Amino acid sequence: MKPNKRIFVVGGDLTTFIGKHHPDFIWKKHPDFGERENPTLEELTAAAIRGALEKTGVEASQIQRGYVGNFAGELFSNQGHMGALAVRAHEDLNGTPFIRVEAACASGGLAVTGAVESLLAGLDIVLAVGSEVQTSVSARDGAGFLARAAHWESERSIDDFTFPALFARRAKHYKEAYGVDDADIAPVVVKAYANGNKNPYAHMRTVEVDLEKASSASDRNPRFLKNEELHDHLKVTDCSQVSDGAAAIILATEEGLAKIGKKPEDCIELLSYGIATSALGNVEDFTFLGNTNKAATEAYGDAGIEPGDVQVCEVHDCFAITEVMMYEALGFAERGKGTELGKAGATGIEGDTPVNTGGGLMAFGHPVGATGVKQVFEVYRQMKGQCGDYQIPTRPQVGLTANMGGDDRTAVVMAFKNLG
Repeated sequence: MKPNKRIFVVGGDLTTFIGKHHPDFIWKKHPDFGERENPTLEELTAAAIRGALEKTGVEASQIQRGYVGNFAGELFSNQGHMGALAVRAHEDLNGTPFIRVEAACASGGLAVTGAVESLLAGLDIVLAVGSEVQTSVSARDGAGFLARAAHWESERSIDDFTFPALFARRAKHYKEAYGVDDADIAPVVVKAYANGNKNPYAHMRTVEVDLEKASSASDRNPRFLKNEELHDHLKVTDCSQVSDGAAAIILATEEGLAKIGKKPEDCIELLSYGIATSALGNVEDFTFLGNTNKAATEAYGDAGIEPGDVQVCEVHDCFAITEVMMYEALGFAERGKGTELGKAGATGIEGDTPVNTGGGLMAFGHPVGATGVKQVFEVYRQMKGQCGDYQIPTRPQVGLTANMGGDDRTAVVMAFKNLG
């Protein structure tokens, strides 16, 4: 959709994404285990909101509406009614309409588009926040919670780790169709960790993964699926992280910018967005992210841009094979050729089309509800030269985000222009 009025991302903030292997994460091997606790869902949500207000200079009383992306607060944190939880972040938000949005891993992206559509409907200053805590239960129990984003009746039984199995199935079909192997896919993993090592907000910022480790299974990088047919098509390093974290952004119209004392060149502008939803458990082609492609086609067409115009991109790399397939769904590579981009370094920080410069879901981390909001904020930060050690060399003028829920069942693609 092409907005019928100008919509701007004013700025935002995010928490550090943490989980197992992050130095600040309190778990059984941490020296403070039993003495301190990790931040709660409420604390993370509030920190991102307060940070966004502080860093943009927007007063809480100026926010006219809020959208909260969260997938499984009831399961991991015993907390629903997330809109009412979010307004606890600041006393001046009390009474402001806040609405929770849920679409599995695309919850954050739809929180942003919900905010956009409220601006198109007549509001001027709106906040979008995404947050998730996922480390409160064991990995196996958490996998069961996350399986609610699949078609429970037909897909839950594929493996105890349902979503890893669903994308191992995609990896199996892709490898067989195009004659690639784990070594061909591994460069996207190495890139993710190399970028994450430069990112102070990243979950895996202290963990290094080289090509040898990413290319093959080992005691340090095991295959873990019980499903015998899919077992050989997924390793630990192919997976995104089980993370806690939050991100928030503030969006405004031209009238809203005037109210908060900002100019368009202080911001980035939304050019267009596409949303597509397909039926759970009904994937037509395991080798292609068709739903993401539909959303991207809409976004490109309405923005008047082509894939070659994109200078920075955040994609939903929930698994290594997903990033490869994202390249193809977004038009950066022909079908079956996505691995060639990774091997050539074309999507690295200094490549032609930098993708997931902060480490993506595999290394930056994947607090499910926060991801889509974080993607937009990362494009904003790259466009404004705020990414420090992982800033790309040339200030990007056109950026893209692609946030996906479930097995490519909900897709949100947004295109942005740098005005500074």
